[in-house]
Formats: sequence, structure tokens, C-alpha cells
Amino acid sequence: MRKVLTLALLAFLAYNAQAQDKDKESENKNKPVFTVIKENPITSVKDQNRSGTCWDYSTLSFFESEILKKTGKTYDLCESFVANKTYMDRAIQVVRLHGDCQFAQGGSAEDPLYCLKHYGICPEDAMPFPGSLYGDSLNNFNEFFSLLEPYVAAISKSTAKKISGQWKVGLQGILDAYLGKCPETFTYEGKTYTPQTFAASLGLDFNDYVSITSYSHHPFYTAFAVEVQDNWRNPLSYNVPIEDLQRIFDYAVEQGYTVAWGGDVSEDGFTRKGLAYAIDTKKTEQSMQGSDMARWLKLSTAKKRDIIDSLGCTVPEIIPTQEMRQERFDNWELTDDHGMHLYGIAKDQNGKEYYMVKNSWGESGDYKGIWYMTKTFCVANCMDFLINKNAIPKDIRKKLGL
Repeated sequence: MRKVLTLALLAFLAYNAQAQDKDKESENKNKPVFTVIKENPITSVKDQNRSGTCWDYSTLSFFESEILKKTGKTYDLCESFVANKTYMDRAIQVVRLHGDCQFAQGGSAEDPLYCLKHYGICPEDAMPFPGSLYGDSLNNFNEFFSLLEPYVAAISKSTAKKISGQWKVGLQGILDAYLGKCPETFTYEGKTYTPQTFAASLGLDFNDYVSITSYSHHPFYTAFAVEVQDNWRNPLSYNVPIEDLQRIFDYAVEQGYTVAWGGDVSEDGFTRKGLAYAIDTKKTEQSMQGSDMARWLKLSTAKKRDIIDSLGCTVPEIIPTQEMRQERFDNWELTDDHGMHLYGIAKDQNGKEYYMVKNSWGESGDYKGIWYMTKTFCVANCMDFLINKNAIPKDIRKKLGL
């Protein structure tokens, strides 16, 4: 009996060893293994959930890092406060223009900056937790905007010769019901503040922040309002050549600064696992020749993701050019569909460098809410970004007159 048990145990161990060998063989050798080059402090990862408020979360995260750098203090600034103020301002503009502009959930980095300058801010716990007022655990704007959008449309498209100001009272009621009422005063760490005095206490000069972009339909080293609908406040962005984009990102991180990045993540190369590559589809197609797969453009999204995952850090990437950026902007390929917070640089086992970027989708993906975007992806897909002007190389600042 003992001999039988011994043989069985040996057989089990041999089988288990074979299974482990097969598992090792099946492991994707192309999966990136990252080494951090420079990482600047950030606050905790948040979750915007079912709301179009990436612009809000990413930009406040950026300012939280700015405060950390300047004062060493950690804050959790309130996204609901910014959303409440911003949606009212946006509705007022839509009504003034008789509905000839867009009212939507999206926005730009300018909106939190404008709010900080003109209305102030409060800490997260000075307002109801996102979603709590309507029985959800996080933001869910489905019901909220199904009320808000037709309300604004009804006023802005009214055929009346004169409207009263009461529509603002009604709209404010909807905003307060779903986001919470913005406090006039609150207590933080034993001291009473208004939103304005709290913003002033954070130690930042809000005039230090500028927006940067890169397009050839306006002169370089001048400023213009980027022509996208969510840029509805029409702030000016400084226009630099494409080669300056990566220089600014690299210099900022090296100097201990971070970046509020806005751009396009609808590309196939932006995976839900926490990676982003600017895929060269032609070279990727060539790597598929001889297989039984269809050409790249005919593949389903799921199969494309499988290929991207299998290629990993060896995926062929484009070399972005100024002409390419302009063409993609003009033909609607390059959009401003997401805002994220760029804060570090890492490299993979092949030496390719990536920007470390904090997302606002909770601790999702393989890196618990952090995305690794190749430098190529970041430059190719950036619409514009907010940055401290002191984080820009001196020669570029001189050309911009900053």
C-alpha cells in the first residue's frame, strides 16, 4: 500500500511539474516588465464610474500633485463641487447662444482651473459622496443627464420673446439634487473656510497654469482656442511643434512636475489592461501574414486586442509627424475623449520608454488604475494638456513669451 501511495505521489508531482512547465511556456514573454525611471507623487486613484467627468477627476488629481509638490500636504479635492459650478456655467452659455452649441457631460482642464479661480473649491467630504444622494455607490449620470439635457434644451430653444431667470433656479435644484449643494462655509482640520478662502490656502498661484497643443493650422508659438466642442470656455492654448511635446513631458517629469493630459484613447492600441501603444497597422498586418487571420482592419475588436496583448512590448508603432497629427485632427480621428494625469516615466525590458498615467476608472487594469502609455502614443494622441509654466523648458517658454 505504501509503495502504491509513493508511486501515486511521484506521478502527481511529475504531472504538476509538467503543468507548471506548460504554464511557463504559455506565459506571454512579450508582456512588458517595467522599471521606473522617475515617478512623481500622486494622490489615490479615484473612480468616475458612469459619468463623463474625466476632465474633472484628472485635472483635480493634477492640482493635488501640484499642492503635494509645493507644500507636501495631501488633499482630496471635490469633483462634485467643480461639476456643479461647471454645468451651470455651461448651461448659461448654451441659453445665451439660443442652443447653438453643445451641452454635455464632457469638459476640459480649463473647467476645474476656472472653478478654482472664480468659485474656489472644497474638500471631498464637504459634499455628499458621489452617487449617495440617489442610492448609488458612485457617480451614475444616466438619470441625472436625462433630466438635465432636455431641461437646458427647452430653455435654450424656446420661442419666447423673453425668458425669466427662474430657469436657473430650477436647474440649480437638479444639480443640487444629484451632485449635492455646494457649501458656502465648511470646517476643515478645525478651521472654517469658504470655498474661495480654502482655494487660497492651498498655496498655488492659479496664474501659473497654461495649456499646450500642437497643430499646423495656426502659427507655432502663438495661442489659439482648440476647436473642439468640450473646449466650450474657449481658453487659449499655446501652439508648439510636435517635437516640443515630448520635450515638455520629459522635462516636466524630470523637474518633479506632472501633466493634466487630454487626448484620444479610442484607438485600438489603448488597452483595458493598462497599456497604450500607437500601433503601426501596416507593420502589424505584415506580422500576421501566413496565418489564417483576416487583415487587421477586418478583425473584430476582441481579436485585435488579443494580437496587441500577444505582441505586447514588441508591437510595431508609428512615428508620429506634424502632418499626421493635423490630418487626424481634421478628419475627426483624433478626438478629445479622455483626460488623464501623467506623472512618471518607466521603461520596459527592451528599453522602450512609457509615461506613467493615472486614470479615473478605479483600480482597473493590470496596474490598479495606472496606465503605461508609450511616449509615441502620448505624443500622437494628445489633443492638449495643462501644465505649470515652470515645468516647460526655458527655451520653449521664451519662444512662447512665458
